Amino acid sequence: MKKAFAAMFTLTVFCFSFFTVSGVFGAGEEPSVSIGTGGVTGVFYPAGGAIASIVNKKRQEYGIQCEVKPTEGSVYNINALIEGTLDFALVQSDRQFQAVRGKAEWRDKGPQKNLRAMFSLYSEACTLCAAVDSGIMNISDLKGKNVNLGNPGSGHLQNSLDALAMAGLREKDLNIFHAKASEAPRLLQRREIDAFFYTVGHPAGEIINATTGKRKIRIIPMPAVSNQVVAKYPYYVKTRIPIELYPNTANDADIHTFGVKATFVTSAKASNMAAYAIVREIFENLNFFKTLHVAFEGLKKEDMLKGMSAPFHPGALRYYKEAGLIK
Repeated sequence: MKKAFAAMFTLTVFCFSFFTVSGVFGAGEEPSVSIGTGGVTGVFYPAGGAIASIVNKKRQEYGIQCEVKPTEGSVYNINALIEGTLDFALVQSDRQFQAVRGKAEWRDKGPQKNLRAMFSLYSEACTLCAAVDSGIMNISDLKGKNVNLGNPGSGHLQNSLDALAMAGLREKDLNIFHAKASEAPRLLQRREIDAFFYTVGHPAGEIINATTGKRKIRIIPMPAVSNQVVAKYPYYVKTRIPIELYPNTANDADIHTFGVKATFVTSAKASNMAAYAIVREIFENLNFFKTLHVAFEGLKKEDMLKGMSAPFHPGALRYYKEAGLIK
């Protein structure tokens, strides 16, 4: 646990240094490249900060400067990339899959053919937190309870709906809330909700906040749901949440659930140089990158090319061929 918090503290300082340094440069000195992330207490935001900080060390060489932007999440990020208001972004692998195929939120818009892949990162677990005093011991116990599924524009909203469907629950069976993940711990501690879903890399600030309040929390295992969603959807994977990351929960064993990959994507409009620079610096400095957050510790170069549905951006592909990762 100490190691996890040390990594989080290191990255917090690192990201603060990035923002401080970037503020020194005058407007127009170097083209700004935006990176869309998620809420500031999730893992998308520090992941974007880590990417930006490493690339910005070579800003004079590449002539670009990365800027991290907190956002509403995966759906927002994909739409912003296509619209051109973001240059790069972190999105869940399921949302990338759906956008490329014109499913879910993109059913009316059709396949998002301009979306381009860069690399994938850590696994994000669909996490169901419930108050112990609510009596919720498994997902079926959510019936009739006040439950936050996630805000529109987030990736975890669809994940929570998929989990409910596999458990035989419909939205009308619950009292549904659509608050942001950053608001959920406060709502739960104030007894406005009984439980909340959040798909996130661990350890996560919102889960830590939820488990350190006066109201005791249990993270609900979903092994049966995991088996079903993995069998039905190609973008889901089985995963687990190590209990040592959250010692204040009522759990006494690791939590088995399902999840997705956090992926870094862009659009066909992004410059080849920017895409090449980002991929090259992350892969060439991967050992250092892995020290910046506990969620990055298990990263392997070959695995970072998996879980992608969109075609690779030509700039990213150039590096992968140079490095022998793709022939």
